[in-house]
Amino acid sequence: MKKHYFYTFLILFLFISNNLIAGTDLKLNPKLRYSSDSNDGPLITGKNLDYAKLSTQKPSHVIFYHRECYNSKRQAKRTVELYNKFKEKVNFVVIDLDEIRNNDQVKLRRKYYTRYIPHVTILNKNGKVLYDRAGEISTDKLSDILESEIKKST
Repeated sequence: MKKHYFYTFLILFLFISNNLIAGTDLKLNPKLRYSSDSNDGPLITGKNLDYAKLSTQKPSHVIFYHRECYNSKRQAKRTVELYNKFKEKVNFVVIDLDEIRNNDQVKLRRKYYTRYIPHVTILNKNGKVLYDRAGEISTDKLSDILESEIKKST
């Protein structure tokens, strides 16, 4: 009987930990001022922002930003819009370059970040880069990339 509980717990743990690889409940910081490069705190808030692993089950959207960047603020707004549209189908990783939280974020920064902000990287579930550029990009363009990849996965 104890083995049964152990295996049930193990399966539950693995399921939960596999799903906790990225941020959830993403929201835009309501204090953001879009008229300046002021430091208004983290641009995106939410739960599990410490998690920064790429998913092997769905595409991943990674954003790198600095708090004191007008363009990062605008791209953060687009990221939250995409999160609200795709939260069940896309893994969202948020990396605030002003507050690197752990080694997983350091690894992603070293691999994809090019020292220009904002920087967005989109990968498929196999880790293939679908988009990897610095600068602002429209919600529509990113949405098209994600929708195309989601269709391939289903």
